Amino acid sequence: MAKIDTSTPQPNILDADVLYEDNHIIAINKRAGDIVQVDDTGDEPLDEKVKRYIAAKYSKPNGAFLGVVHRLDRPVSGVILFAKTSKALERLNEMFKTRNMRKTYYAVVRNRPNPPYGDLVHWLVKNPQKNVTKAHDHEVKGSLRSELHYRLAGELNGYYLIQVNPITGRPHQIRVQLSTLNCPIVGDNKYGYPRGSLKKSICLHARRLQFIHPVKKEPIDIIAPLPKDGFWEKFDHLVQDMDAEVVMKK
Repeated sequence: MAKIDTSTPQPNILDADVLYEDNHIIAINKRAGDIVQVDDTGDEPLDEKVKRYIAAKYSKPNGAFLGVVHRLDRPVSGVILFAKTSKALERLNEMFKTRNMRKTYYAVVRNRPNPPYGDLVHWLVKNPQKNVTKAHDHEVKGSLRSELHYRLAGELNGYYLIQVNPITGRPHQIRVQLSTLNCPIVGDNKYGYPRGSLKKSICLHARRLQFIHPVKKEPIDIIAPLPKDGFWEKFDHLVQDMDAEVVMKK
């Protein structure tokens, strides 16, 4: 396991980063650039920051329990959920496994998707050495079936906002599947966009998680505000309109 580099100060979790918290779960609005769990970079991961936040908030000198139940790619922002108890961790793991978790993302691309909405099904194979995933239109050895629904949400100054609801949760799934539409995500030069972002981010945001609470058994709907980076804010009205449609359909 890689050693965490503590020589460089890392941004701490603030109260404003917490989207939802109770005795069993905590949801954070992840910043683009944060890693969820430790990797070979040695950068402090988000789960360690959240543990430190909980330990300080509730005066836990021996540290806090925190379970990782899903992940977001490092350059992706948005809502990520952690378990604060072993009971919640076990049940959330099962909910993700059985796909009893509705996930909504927004992506910004330069090419208009054609058709403007639909379902994408591919078989994905990840190369762990190169940290890149390849999409196949048929099953191949070592592949995982991957499915998502997408919908064009609007256009602004030559950029297109796409709403994405992944059915499965594969590494780099949204990024590689949208690239098969000739719609690489802005900033994602790993999957076909002409240039990367100087901010080490891509225009993919995990907007919403909707599920039944693993312990309380009540509906939970967690929404992550868009990043305030001078670009995402321009799409806020389109995202709000799409959110309103979801509420109307309930």
